[in-house]
Amino acid sequence: MPYTNFGDLGLSKPILEAVVKAGYEQASAIQAKAIPILLEGKNLLGTAQTGTGKTAAFSLPLLSKIDFSSKSSTAMLVLTPTRELAIQVAEAIRSYAQFLENASVLAVYGGQDISIQLRALKRDAAIVVATPGRLIDHINRGSIRLSKVQAIVLDEADEMLDMGFMEDVETILKAIPDSAQRALFSATMPTSVKKIIKNYLGAFEEACIENKTTTVENISQRFLSIKPTHKLEALCRVLEAEVFDGVLIFVRTKQATADLSERLESRGFSVAPLSGDLAQAMRERTIQRLKSKHIDIIVATDVAARGLDVDRITHVINYDIPYDTESYVHRIGRTGRAGRTGNAILFISPREQRLLKMIEKATRQKIKSMDLPSIEQINQKRIQAFYEDINQNLQSDLQDFKELVEDFLKQKETPLMDVAAALAFMAQQSKPVFLKEEKALKVEKDYKNLEAFGLNDKKRGPREKRNGLDGVEAGFERYYIGVGRSHKVSPRDIVGAIAGETDMSSSVIGRIKLFDKFSTVELPEGVPEPILNILEHMRIRSFPSKFRLMTEDGPPQKSSSKGNFAKRSKSFKDRSGGKPFRRTRRFGRH
Repeated sequence: MPYTNFGDLGLSKPILEAVVKAGYEQASAIQAKAIPILLEGKNLLGTAQTGTGKTAAFSLPLLSKIDFSSKSSTAMLVLTPTRELAIQVAEAIRSYAQFLENASVLAVYGGQDISIQLRALKRDAAIVVATPGRLIDHINRGSIRLSKVQAIVLDEADEMLDMGFMEDVETILKAIPDSAQRALFSATMPTSVKKIIKNYLGAFEEACIENKTTTVENISQRFLSIKPTHKLEALCRVLEAEVFDGVLIFVRTKQATADLSERLESRGFSVAPLSGDLAQAMRERTIQRLKSKHIDIIVATDVAARGLDVDRITHVINYDIPYDTESYVHRIGRTGRAGRTGNAILFISPREQRLLKMIEKATRQKIKSMDLPSIEQINQKRIQAFYEDINQNLQSDLQDFKELVEDFLKQKETPLMDVAAALAFMAQQSKPVFLKEEKALKVEKDYKNLEAFGLNDKKRGPREKRNGLDGVEAGFERYYIGVGRSHKVSPRDIVGAIAGETDMSSSVIGRIKLFDKFSTVELPEGVPEPILNILEHMRIRSFPSKFRLMTEDGPPQKSSSKGNFAKRSKSFKDRSGGKPFRRTRRFGRH
């Protein structure tokens, strides 16, 4: 497709002026297709991958044609799945609308003091960017009126509906005037999105961008095979060996963001966690600290990092592999944006080889294997950094210290080289120059043993057969949950509990079967132990989950009598197949 200049798209003069000021000249593919459609006043269904400029694709034309002369009503509404994306979209629209009169922009989202938003809404925001839940709160309070909305946009609709906002979205769309222009952007087309399109989008045109790959090609993608017990050591080596500006590290759980951040900080890295457990003000401050270079690394969950756009992110590290390919694409899309190059590194364990193949198949890109940085590489980096520190300190006023050393030499008659070495040893004690071989011996040994990492895992086939429960989908394992129809539990309750407690995407949760007193759910093979611990202790509609793995062979493992483990180890039957199953894995408590 030939490049299109923004000046040729028919945008209004104030909007084009803002685009020029931002330094943009050529429109991206989705912008070139979507802008003319929206400028003509037509409804739009847009599909494109993350990082392709969707915000400008709907903002520029709508800002060009909407009448903002009325100061007492909201004229434009944008719905986003997360607060982070709402903030980012609002900032972008604010920059595009800087030369328009009366085009004030307000981000409305949960986690912020609602009184702040109430005061802002009283000043009549012309453009509102909102998350569905908080917008419903304002509708119920009567603090926002949608009766005069001229255009509504659903951004990342699939993610929004996947997070359980279907009912809220429908309520909002019903409150929008029939005359309002509508635009919906979605990377995928699940049933929920198709329902919204059918019922609320009306007659529409499409702007579909099909890519040869679902990830941008200017991102270098690599994977590192490592045992879970050695991931932290491997991560520290990667961070020392790679030349980076800003790094975003993804983990699966909120607790892991804090744990990993603390461990990295104790090793001298400038790092902060980012998760839903943090107050919104703290989350915004953390992102600003990364932008202003007060920290270099953020450890985040998928939901917390949704919509995060920081220019200096050169590396995305998947410390925990995502369960679905869409999450992987969204994660690595945080780097290599707007034509810049980026790096994506994926940590995988022996049991996660299948997930790697699944990602490669979906993205149609081969992810290259990388070597664990060696002791020699790390030590060379540290020596170079040590030399640089010496050079910097040579520029300081050292007269007092020179006299101190001279006095010491007179008293002790010690060779100058020995004194310098002793001072260097003292200076590096908090951050050693040399990585000791005995500390690295085990991780080196395991890394070199390819079979230990599943790369030549001859036992893989038989193990898959043993785990191949009757009727269980390939690549999944079946788990028992101690609640069923008699507890008035639905599949939606089970999905919501699992996704809500672990940040696991609902799209990777397999088949659920409900019985009278229990249920079964299928999850991808290789669910990490910390996640399993969380699932074992979660509650579903106030009932304990009694979450357990189901297998076809072998008696339950012997365990202590703590808690109710012994009582829960008896057999039960899968009523769909009539075969006995037993719990064979015991998970530790928090």
